[in-house]
Formats: sequence, structure tokens, C-alpha cells
Amino acid sequence: MKVEVLAIGDELLIGQTINTNAAWIGQEMANRGFRVQRSLTIADEPQAIVAALDGIMPNTNCVIITGGLGPTKDDLTKYTLARYFDSPLEIHPATLAQIEGFFASRNKPMLEVNVQQAALPTKATILKNRRGTAAGMWFEHQQVIFISLPGVPYEMKTIMTEEAFPLLEKLFVGATLYHKTMHTQGIGESFLADQIADWEDRVRAAGLGLAYLPSPGMVKLRLSSYTGDENAALIDRFFTELEERIPSHIFGYGHTSLEAALGQQLLAKNATVGTVESCTAGLLAQHIAHISGASAYYQGALLTYSNALKVKIAEVNAAVLTQHGAVSEEVALEMAANGRRLLGVDYCLSTTGVAGPTGGSAEKPVGLVWIGLSGPNGTIAQKFQFGDNRERNLEMTTLSAMNWLRHYLKTN
Repeated sequence: MKVEVLAIGDELLIGQTINTNAAWIGQEMANRGFRVQRSLTIADEPQAIVAALDGIMPNTNCVIITGGLGPTKDDLTKYTLARYFDSPLEIHPATLAQIEGFFASRNKPMLEVNVQQAALPTKATILKNRRGTAAGMWFEHQQVIFISLPGVPYEMKTIMTEEAFPLLEKLFVGATLYHKTMHTQGIGESFLADQIADWEDRVRAAGLGLAYLPSPGMVKLRLSSYTGDENAALIDRFFTELEERIPSHIFGYGHTSLEAALGQQLLAKNATVGTVESCTAGLLAQHIAHISGASAYYQGALLTYSNALKVKIAEVNAAVLTQHGAVSEEVALEMAANGRRLLGVDYCLSTTGVAGPTGGSAEKPVGLVWIGLSGPNGTIAQKFQFGDNRERNLEMTTLSAMNWLRHYLKTN
């Protein structure tokens, strides 16, 4: 089955709301062996909706429409669909009873606009929404299924899961797909592709699909088999080859996060960790402590954003700060070593850098970061040069610090 997703809403177009619905629909369709071949976002205007419906691709089997089904006058989807499919609106008794129960259970008055939400196209199969007042609608037109759903994510997901997917799975048999995703950190997409070019050629020659999925500081590699899990062992062998080729960059598979992978290594070593942060301002601590059970290995942090607190709290030598500056190898080393002692941990990470967008110089440009790592075998530091975007710099510093310690624990 080939699917298109049509998201309706001005709030999506102006960036006020992120379209998480399309991502969820794509993922759930793929899990069932259905293919989303296009996703569009349009304004909540009749002409835009009609143009999108007229313009669906010739081989489309199903169009999932989200948004524009609320009680207010700017929610025009239902009325536009009723005209488009030449289907008059009538009060749907079961939906009206459900809406009345919805308001009664909350001890709230029911308005006429809420009653009108039960006025639904007579040619549509009505999909029950047990979590809200906007029912879903299923139309069949010229051998294409059109499913209209509310834009509220938890309502949309409920209707799809409980009503729409069971109906679709009776009509269409999904392709047998198998996916496995590897997570890498610290190597850009183009550099990664260059290093594994021969591997990629052999993957594709074996009939497997390969996708690069980049995000700040990380790249996911997804291998797909179009004949089901019979190729699972083959995919595992390909990924094992990469583990041997780029071991420092690979931290896990599937839904594993970098902080979870680091936590597993610390637990395996029965080791504790702390952080001394300047440029990341607690972001590194937040990531590490995000994992449930992190208290078994994470002890705490020293937040030393100013030079004065680097001296007072982290006991960095004032003369070292004056001579080399806060963003330097020497300061990163002292922060990590002193933090290990002061926090009483086995390992300590430190971060100091120029996050930007201001504050850089020719000698120390925006994006320059030093990360320190102190452990039982001594203290070392690494220099990184990221970009000119503050948020990306902070995120990449955090990811780089965690991955460095993860790999260090695995190999030492």
C-alpha cells in the first residue's frame, strides 16, 4: 500500500507547531509494511485542501489527512471534504452521544458548536474518537481511501490505532520489511560515507536498502531488507564489519541513546562519574542523569561558568587561567583532575569552550571546545572545533564528551 500524508494547519506552516503527526504516521506505516511516498503540509483553506486532494500521485492507495476538525470556524476540513465528496452533513447519533458523554464526564457545559461536531458526511465511515470530540472520517473515492483525523496527536494516534489500522490491514497486505539501525557519533555524514564506500557498495549489491539519517553530532545508519527477517543475519554481519572498522564512533542500535550506552559501560565497570562544566552549563549533567537509575554511577557536577568559580569551586590555578585562558587544554585538564578529586568519582569529564555566536577570536574561534577526561590512569584532554551555531555546539560538545568516555571505558 502506498500512502500520502496531508497535514492541514497554518500553525504548522509558520513553525508554531512541529508536525510530529507525520513522523508518527510514517513510522507506524513502515512497521506494517506500508510505504509513505509523500507528505504535504498546507494551509487550513478550502482551495489549498482541494488542490492537494486533486494532486495526489496516480499510484496512491490511501491519503491520511490530519488537522482542521475542531469546533471553531477556522476548522474547515470537514466542510471541504463534504463538498469534495458530494456528501451532505447529518447529525451522527453515536458520535453525538459520545460527545455528550465527553462533556458530562468533565462536568462542563456542551455548546452548539460541540453539537455540530457530530454533523458528519453521510458517505463517510465514521471512526470513533474516544479521547476527544472530533470523529475521524473514512471516505472511498475512485479506488483511493481518504482518512481524515484530528490534528491533536493523542487523538489522531488513538483513532489510527483503534479504528483505521485494523480496517486498512483487512484491505492491504503490507510488504515484509526488516530494519536495523546503527548509531554513530563524532563523524559527519560525508566523512562516514567516504570511509565506508566499499562497504556501502556491497550492501546494495546484496539487495539491502541503506539510509543515512544525520542529526547534530550523530549519524544513524539503517539497513533494510525487503524480504523480512530472513536477512537479519546478513545485516548483522555487515554491521559487525563496521564495528571493527570504526569502533570509536559506534555506540548502539535501535532505540539506544548515547547516555544509555555510557551508563551501561559505567555499570559494567562498577565505576562512578562526575562532570565539571563551563560552556555546557549543566547540559552534560542533564544528559547523563536523564537515564533512570543513573544515580548508581553519576555523582554530580560542578558548574563553573565564570573564571572566578573555576578557581573557587573547581580549584583551577588562577595563574593557569591568566596565562592560557579558560578555553584551553591546561584548564580542561585541571577542571577534570580537580573535579575527580573533589567529587570523589572514578572518572570526571570537563567542558570549556566558545559556544558562540559571540566571544570568539582569531586564536580561539567560535566552536572551539576542550574536553577533559580524568580517571585512574591519568588525565587527558581533546580539542574539538565545531561550527558557529550555539545550540549545535553545546549539543555536540555534550555528545562528544559522553562518547569519548564510553569508548575509553570500553577499551581501557
